[in-house]
Amino acid sequence: MSTPYSDNKNIRTFKVDIIQDSDLVWHADKENRNISILEGEGWRFQRDNELPMVLSKGDKLKIPEGQIHRILKGTSDLVIKIEK
Repeated sequence: MSTPYSDNKNIRTFKVDIIQDSDLVWHADKENRNISILEGEGWRFQRDNELPMVLSKGDKLKIPEGQIHRILKGTSDLVIKIEK
């Protein structure tokens, strides 16, 4: 299965013109992650049993190991920095 993003070390890019809504599935990571939003317009982040929140450049998220979550497609490429 291919991934809906490209990775360059700890920088991940979601290309708005390539990614499909069906690529952005609910999932849980096997480790804690700290996410920084570097670029992107209109993207949203949703934790299980919560309403989606709009992501903006400069936002920081903490995602605990095992927490179910997903992102929802925006209007420009999303670029994030991931620290494990």
